[in-house]
Amino acid sequence: MPSRNYNLRPMLDPEQLSQAVQQAASPGSKPPVHLWNPDFSGDIDIVIAADGQWYHEGDPIRRLPLRALFASILKREGDEYFLVTPIEKWRIQVERQAFCLTQMMELEEDGVFFLEFRNEIGESVRLDAKHQIWFESYGEQSIPCIAVRDGLNASLSRSVFYELVNLAQDCEGEMQVFSGGVGCSLGKIY
Repeated sequence: MPSRNYNLRPMLDPEQLSQAVQQAASPGSKPPVHLWNPDFSGDIDIVIAADGQWYHEGDPIRRLPLRALFASILKREGDEYFLVTPIEKWRIQVERQAFCLTQMMELEEDGVFFLEFRNEIGESVRLDAKHQIWFESYGEQSIPCIAVRDGLNASLSRSVFYELVNLAQDCEGEMQVFSGGVGCSLGKIY
């Protein structure tokens, strides 16, 4: 049987990947994935499910630090998602949005009221003029979403959306919440 010579590059192990990412990022910041444009390395069997859970080869990725590391090197190009390093680019699958926000906090900063949302790995986003809620259709459902960073979006978990609705005010027949000095519509009141 003739042998085949595949030109495959092995994926970095998690420790090497973590070191490469930490070296590329300045302290306290995210890695500059927007600057990384390596050649396409291939597909990897990682899926971010609609509920925000990460899976590898069908099994949940249970290690929170590993999920956080992967999220820090997640990049979106059009409708495709990739895990990138300065030398590798692996395509993954995302069922709905890259993140799912599972916590909401009410904050006040310099007299301004904010609503801040977090996902399970600790990334947060504040509802403000740059980060408004919109609704996307998924089958028969309409899911609330918000931009997080660099073209990556998050859906709001059902429980977080219910918390948000409890804070909504009736503004001329429309449910609105206020954060960062701006109003955000949650839809019409019927």
